[in-house]
Amino acid sequence: MMHDSFVHKGKRKILVEYLRHNIEISDENVLLAMSEVPRHLFIESIFEDFAYEDRAFPILSHQTISHPSTVAEQSELLQVKPGEKVLEIGTGCGYQTAVLLAMKALVYTVERQKDLFDFSKKKFRELHLNPKFQSFGDGFAGLPTFAPFDKIIVTCGASVLPTELLKQLNVGGKMVIPLGPTDEQILYRFTKTAPTQFEKEEFGAYKFVPMLGDTNH
Repeated sequence: MMHDSFVHKGKRKILVEYLRHNIEISDENVLLAMSEVPRHLFIESIFEDFAYEDRAFPILSHQTISHPSTVAEQSELLQVKPGEKVLEIGTGCGYQTAVLLAMKALVYTVERQKDLFDFSKKKFRELHLNPKFQSFGDGFAGLPTFAPFDKIIVTCGASVLPTELLKQLNVGGKMVIPLGPTDEQILYRFTKTAPTQFEKEEFGAYKFVPMLGDTNH
């Protein structure tokens, strides 16, 4: 049952104020999207009462749904404008995808866990959400067929920088990615300033689930 009550909406309002004042998210496009997307519908119903707290929860395949603050921060760092092509690596349960869609991005998303791919596909259908393309496969390879992208967001930690993804960025495009060993990653933003040149910015320590297939690249 896809139920989004006044109580849920009220809790989202509180979450958005928390993101605005405590996490210092200032992108109104991000805050509006976070206020619209029903996070409780992307997690197990036993966690529903806590869905709008700044917490991660277990989902299928031993993965987690990221903290709302992490989703908000990564989304803000992307600087998404309506109509931009965004490649998301790691669909997960689909919550981050839904936030990007609410920001009016054209989302291309890749997931390599079959049960999460199936879960998110079903969830998007139920919620009438329409990513431009949803793929089951190795996120590290990106989606060269649909490249170049204006923005790329990687929602799982990578131990090495996936250069294949950087190649799929437009000049002027940005990629937000957590990099580092499995116990802790640093969140980075790469801006493509020329065909083979990038600016790198660092945004502090995070803990993300590891990117599968990471060791093979």
